[in-house]
Amino acid sequence: MLHVNPDQPAECENALIERVKSGDQSAYTMLYQLHIKRVYGLCLRLLADQSHAEDAAQEVFVQVWHKIAMFDGRSQFSTWLYSVASNIAINYLRKQKSWVQKVVSIEQGGMDEQSAKDCKGLNGLDKLIVRLPERARMVFVLFAVEGYRHEEIAEQLGIAVGSSKSQYHRARQLLQEWYENE
Repeated sequence: MLHVNPDQPAECENALIERVKSGDQSAYTMLYQLHIKRVYGLCLRLLADQSHAEDAAQEVFVQVWHKIAMFDGRSQFSTWLYSVASNIAINYLRKQKSWVQKVVSIEQGGMDEQSAKDCKGLNGLDKLIVRLPERARMVFVLFAVEGYRHEEIAEQLGIAVGSSKSQYHRARQLLQEWYENE
């Protein structure tokens, strides 16, 4: 049986992916175990809600099972996986909002300070990130954590590039202020 861990070379992960593509459920389980923590962390940072992050992370791996054949190996698997995860988390957030929330609350906040402190799976800066207002949090995570360009973020979120940049600046200011007050 092939055992893969994050310290092993990409060739082992590629072999695992090929087994998943052929329908091997044990290989899929190993791939899941290899990536679930990071996928969940990304979903939690974007959604700022533990139960929604768990749901979104599970949806990511359902999609991976169904769409693994689309992974062509031109990029790292993790790059493709985290792109799928960010898209699902953003779409999940859009679906969770009722039209009333969209009209009334354009700028929904993140987790409150106490919930962020109590949240399992978060430490350090992550406890501050989940407190950011929704749009600023999403832009910050996609830009600073995941490495997207502002043009990509703007397209993904349906906002102007300038809005992406200003939301990032806002997030940095809030994080710096909160960090200094801790």
